[in-house]
Amino acid sequence: MGVSERVELWGGETTKAVANFPISGEGVPLPVIHWLGRIKGAAARVNADLGLLDGEIAERIAAAADRVAAGEFDDQFPIDVFQTGSGTSSNMNANEVLATLAGEDVHRNDHVNMGQSSNDVFPSAVHLAALDQATHDLLPALEGLEKAFAAKATEFHDVVKAGRTHLMDAVPVTLGQEFSGYAAQVRLAGRRVRGALPQVAQIPLGGTATGTGMNTHPEFAERVRARLSETTGLTISAPEDPFEAQGNRDALVELSGALKVIAVSFTKIANDLALMGSGPRAGIGELFLPELQKGSSIMPGKVNPVIPEVVLQVSAQVIGNDTAITIAGSQGNFELNVRVPLIARNLLESIRLLAAAARALNEKCVSGIEANLAGCERSAESTLAAATALNPFIGYDKAAEIVKEAASSGRMLREVAYEKGVDEETYNKAMDLRKMAQGNL
Repeated sequence: MGVSERVELWGGETTKAVANFPISGEGVPLPVIHWLGRIKGAAARVNADLGLLDGEIAERIAAAADRVAAGEFDDQFPIDVFQTGSGTSSNMNANEVLATLAGEDVHRNDHVNMGQSSNDVFPSAVHLAALDQATHDLLPALEGLEKAFAAKATEFHDVVKAGRTHLMDAVPVTLGQEFSGYAAQVRLAGRRVRGALPQVAQIPLGGTATGTGMNTHPEFAERVRARLSETTGLTISAPEDPFEAQGNRDALVELSGALKVIAVSFTKIANDLALMGSGPRAGIGELFLPELQKGSSIMPGKVNPVIPEVVLQVSAQVIGNDTAITIAGSQGNFELNVRVPLIARNLLESIRLLAAAARALNEKCVSGIEANLAGCERSAESTLAAATALNPFIGYDKAAEIVKEAASSGRMLREVAYEKGVDEETYNKAMDLRKMAQGNL
């Protein structure tokens, strides 16, 4: 069915919002819409259990909400994401669609929205969408990437290469040590996300308009949370304070901050992989990255680090998203933050992009990386900083003299050291590159 043939299930408030907000052409993130369905389905069943709503009407509303939650009516939520800052328009959109699906005797406010307000329902849907996507998409992707780096750390544990600080030659390290560092970055990334999720799991549902809970049953929120937790397996919590939960979106800002740190980590990792894979002859040339596609339309045989480049672009976008979320989160006033749709848009995009980037980096890059053994050996033997190991035997000044002469003449350290009076036994004892990398000298 084309757009022109679509049966519109929404009502007048949705129509007004579509006309009022022709901004981006981008709708509210679908995970938020699906969670609006879950919340409203659970709310209808709880209100029936509490004796507040006719059981037959409640079940019709809940059945319709289950279909919305399953994505069956995604095309019935046409309102732009850049809309009224509380998400009121989208909440009304959901009320209208569910009332239509449930039947003529179902009222969008009195029945579908019973015990609720846009001010507590919409941010609750955003929190739960973020909790859901982070738990079931991002965290598994990070775990897979960590395992890939850890496997390569084991594989490369004995591959010695030049270390680099300030982009300059430093004392030798192993490729395995570098990859173990990347694995730890990803492991810590997951830990940061997990640390933010208990706060995200605290939802403002039950606060209605201002946090007071006006027009809702005192057991409503607790019962809805319990029902949602049971059906989804997520731990969904009461807020520490209803006015804190209603008046700001600090938990979402905190999660976004964790995502920004992941983007920073991914930037470092992706840059390192691209640089170590550069060449193959005129670059660093310590890694062979998987060859996925032609790298040039004019230069035959050229292969580019396309996955690291994708990861770098995703990371830049996530950092930008976090900046907007930070600004939006800082602009709550009194009993309500009214930048929630923007926060929802950027936060869920960041979660989705980072999860996809982590999977791509794992499956299309890290898992297929091979060490360029010749390149690593060449860099390990060429780094003048290895002369640091001579310090305990001949002193810093003498070692510096050897490094300076080797650098200016282009000769190897060994040759210059012998010329400067270092005997072969001392040199070999000091300059065991593998022990040097392992810190065993």
